[in-house]
Amino acid sequence: MPFYHRLGKIPHKRHTRFCKPDGSLYREQVVGTKGFSGIESILYHIRQPTRIKHVETMGPVKIEYAANGALRHRLFRTRDVPQEGDVVTGRRVLVGNQNVTMALARPVESMPYHYRNGEAHELLFVHTGEGTLVSQYGRLEFGPGDYLNIPISTTWRMELKGQNHRILVFESPRDFEPPRRYRNEYGQFLEHSPYCERDIRVPQELETHDKEGEFEVRVKARGEMHRHILDHHPLDVVGWDGYLYPYAFNIADFEPITGRVHQPPPVHQTWEGWDFVICSFVPRMFDYHPLSIPAPYNHANVNSDELIYYAEGNFMSRKGVGQFDISLHPGGLPHGPHPGTVEASIGKQRTEELAVMMDTFHPLQVAAFALEYEDNSYAYSWIDQDEPPTPTTTG
Repeated sequence: MPFYHRLGKIPHKRHTRFCKPDGSLYREQVVGTKGFSGIESILYHIRQPTRIKHVETMGPVKIEYAANGALRHRLFRTRDVPQEGDVVTGRRVLVGNQNVTMALARPVESMPYHYRNGEAHELLFVHTGEGTLVSQYGRLEFGPGDYLNIPISTTWRMELKGQNHRILVFESPRDFEPPRRYRNEYGQFLEHSPYCERDIRVPQELETHDKEGEFEVRVKARGEMHRHILDHHPLDVVGWDGYLYPYAFNIADFEPITGRVHQPPPVHQTWEGWDFVICSFVPRMFDYHPLSIPAPYNHANVNSDELIYYAEGNFMSRKGVGQFDISLHPGGLPHGPHPGTVEASIGKQRTEELAVMMDTFHPLQVAAFALEYEDNSYAYSWIDQDEPPTPTTTG
């Protein structure tokens, strides 16, 4: 996964002559991962993709992490994170480690330039808003609830439609894949998988520009942002084929796995990464054992941090947690349902909650930016009292 796809014009055999109508050659480019042993696609350009008129650095891309402080449960209320910039300039990292970062973007404008992440794959969860992801692989329309899986080294821009865009951005040096336990040895989804190839949307319309001039491509690589000025439009691909390309999957197409008793979080897993997973909590029927307790049991994350973005509905195991809030339950201490929620869940038949969860197997660090939105009383919210004690923690 993903599966083979092709768009536009390509020659019968790879690495052979492919001529334009005037007899000159189209320029072949292999884009792949893991050297030449990972998945790849072969693109055919009108001009050499290496033609650059000017290069300059735009400065380092730094994440300022805060001191950890005392180990505690944490909550970040992100409703009022400012709307600014585009989906690249407006993203603000909230948490991260050596394997993955999670940022929030509330873009207000389309990108007037093209962008290429040369150091990380990107997975975008579009909570609100719609638009088009335009890349050298074609056009991909998106809307609320879409995951956009963008491979490393993809050249793209985002065209926004309307207003009120809110997008989670995950970045990782390795790709975001559907869980391997849902695929057979050929990569095809198995019958018990909660989604399959029919739910995957791939680029269907190739956008080819045969233009010369000055065109800006911003490249993130080696901890810096760079500006490249090409002498031709970067999207001059006439055809491509392969397994490497952006694609979309909507969270509403995730079919929840339920049972007679409470199911553990892995049944919600949607993506796997490098020592982390991403899960989707979607509207679903509750457990149907006559004595079932739909609310989750207390559990200890002894080897992982758990982060949940609350998108829609009322999360049945939480009190005082609202839409757009993000909880972080670090490894090393137990966590579980708030007081009264276990009893309140008994007899309930379904939930309408929608949330995105990330579990990491190395500790997450909190960015200094996120501290502006932290609710410091959350660590004490399991105590049944009117006024929680004043936090004495820092960081």
